[in-house]
Order: sequence, then structure tokens, then C-alpha cells
Amino acid sequence: MALLDKYAPLLVQYESLEATGYNPFNVAFDDVVSPTEAVIGDRRILLLGTNNYLGLTYDPAVIAASVGAAQELGVGTTGSRLANGSYGGHRQLERALADFYGRKHGMVFSTGYQANLGILSALAGKDDHLILDADSHASIYDGSRLGHAQVTRFRHNDPDDLDNRLRRLAGTAGDKVIVVEGIYSMLGDTAPLREFVEVKRKWGAYLVVDEAHSLGVLGENGRGLVETAGVEADVDFVVGTFSKSLGGVGGFCVSDMDGFDILRVASRPYMFTASLPPSVIAGVMEALRQLRARPALRHQLLDNARRFHAGLADLGFTLCSEANPVVSAVMPDPKTAFTFWSRLLEGGLYTNVSLPPATPKGLALLRSSVSAAHTPAQIDQALSLFAETGRALGLIPAASGSTVVPDLCVAAQ
Repeated sequence: MALLDKYAPLLVQYESLEATGYNPFNVAFDDVVSPTEAVIGDRRILLLGTNNYLGLTYDPAVIAASVGAAQELGVGTTGSRLANGSYGGHRQLERALADFYGRKHGMVFSTGYQANLGILSALAGKDDHLILDADSHASIYDGSRLGHAQVTRFRHNDPDDLDNRLRRLAGTAGDKVIVVEGIYSMLGDTAPLREFVEVKRKWGAYLVVDEAHSLGVLGENGRGLVETAGVEADVDFVVGTFSKSLGGVGGFCVSDMDGFDILRVASRPYMFTASLPPSVIAGVMEALRQLRARPALRHQLLDNARRFHAGLADLGFTLCSEANPVVSAVMPDPKTAFTFWSRLLEGGLYTNVSLPPATPKGLALLRSSVSAAHTPAQIDQALSLFAETGRALGLIPAASGSTVVPDLCVAAQ
């Protein structure tokens, strides 16, 4: 048996996508001209699958800050902060993040994925327990494996099941660390944080909230679901990313916990990964300033999300969450989802096709992510293409009609 023969079933699936000429893994834009538009060949493509929530990738001030840092400090750090030292910008960004969240401590990672890898593996060792929402992102599951903690899953967004799991662990040795997300990346639903906080208090556990998709989106100041739910004082660690609302790359963790800085030497993904280059640090710093100074961006984003969500619901598509920037339409099966996605791309709309096993409960999804940079006309253009494609495939009726969240979505929770 050859080394890679174990991937034979996956290869068959991959080659079937290749044969169609529309493999999602191989989509390459010849040019990206704005936060909402790109070019493939001679076709202009509307982007509705980028997670560029505030549209800051093309903000002039963010670009100027990034370019200036590259010119002044070079294009890379060529090593980890442990080996090569921290640049001034690294510490400045950590202080800015801590200030934004009203926390004592901040820590920056090279990607959002590594933030979860580094924090979870350091917080919970082999004698501790990580209690994860079943729909947690892959980075959360991978971080739990790296630390060798005992892992327990509870039903998605179910405080009663979390309570039951912690009851069964009562009396066992080791700390208990609960991990949930603000907005979940596949369905766009939010966690019942207040209820989770009550369970956490009851059992003396710790709580980590990943705000990757809710930073800059939710909360009066854009601090995410933790702020919206009014439970900031009860959340021990907030983890997030720079690659969504802040338009860059990297990740972070903030906390008030005493002794937080020991994580810098306990976290292997932090210690042994090259640190972010000055241009990225400066761009993210400016993007954070823009987020704080321009609440209108967040308001426009939510207006666009509500417009798109309501439009899909009125067309008769099955949706599994409230109106958030992540809007996923449920497809009958993976084949239909892929066909739908490829026809949208042919029509000039790029979105995401999300298939099992990466999706909750094996759902096949057409996942869209709305941006503050989208115009109302662009949202309506996307809805028109969804309507045209849905009717051509027989998925929605000829006449529009409002829909409610069906049992399928409830089961997916």
C-alpha cells in the first residue's frame, strides 16, 4: 500500500470536482478590485464569501499604515518572538487589544487558527478537561488535541446538556474549561452566553469565547457577543482573529487573569512560530482604530445582513439562524449544493459551498458572508441570482413566500 492510498476516497471526490471545471478549492481570481468585486478571466465577479465584514482590506488609512511599516521596518521578522525578539508594534497591538476589550492582558498570534491552538493547549493539560460545543471550529478541536486534555462535547448551544456534562465531571481532578463561539461560522447562529455563564458559575469552571466572526459585528462597541450579552466580566478569555473584521491576518487572546504572561512560554504555537511582520501589525492597528472610530461600518454591515437574510427567507430558502453577516441556505444534498454554487459562479456571484463533514449534522450549505462594503444594489443582485438559480433547480417556488426556521435547522442546533 502506498503512503497516500488512504486518501483514495477523498481523491475520487476531488477529481469529480475537477471534472466539472468548477472546483471550489481551485477558484483563483485574476484580480481583486475592491472588497466586493474580483475578476476571473474577462468576467466581473461579485464577492459574497470573503468574511471581509467591515470592508477594511482596501481602506486607504489601513493600506498606508501597512505600506509605511514595510518601508520602515522591512517585510518580515524572520523568526519567533522568543528567538528574535518582539518588535515595538507587537507590544503596541497587544496593549491596544487589551484596551479595546477593557482587559489587563493581550497576546498576539500569527493566525487565528494558532490563537486557538496556542491558548487551548496551554490552558488545559492532560489532567484537565475541555468541554467543547459540538459545532466548534476545527482550530478548537485541534487545540484540544495538542494539549492532551480530556475532551467532552456537549450538544450545540444547549446549556442543559453542558450542565449535565459538568455534573458528571464533578469531583474529578483537574480544571474544567468551557469553549464556545460568538457567531458560528457555518450556520451564523449565536451562543446563548448568559445561560452558559450561569452553568459556568454553578460548577466553578472557566469560560473561553471565540469571537472570530463576531468581533466588529456585535456589541455597542463591536466587542462581540460577550458585550451584547452583558457577560464580559464572566468570560475568562476572549480569542479572536484579525482576518475577518480587521481585514488582515493573525489572532489574539485577551484576559484579566493574573499570571497570564506565563502562557507565552507555555504555548508552543506561540513560542515556535514566526511572528507577524510589521506591515501586518501596523495594518491591524489602524483597522482596529477604524473599527472603534467608525461605528457606522458596523451599522451598515448589519443593515446589509438583514437585507440579504430577509431576501433569502422571502424567496423560500431554508435558513438556520437569525440575521447575521454569515447567512447559510440549506441545500437538499451535497450534489445540489455544488451545482447551485457552480451556477452562481457562472452567473457572476462568488459564495461558499460548505459540505459534510465540515458542516453541522451533515448539512449541505450555500454559505454567504455579507460586508459593510456591499451596496444595496449588490445585495439585490445577489438575491436575484439566488432566485434565478433556485427556481431553475426547482428548489424554491415561482412565487416568493416568507419562510420560518424549519425542524431541519432546529435539529442542526
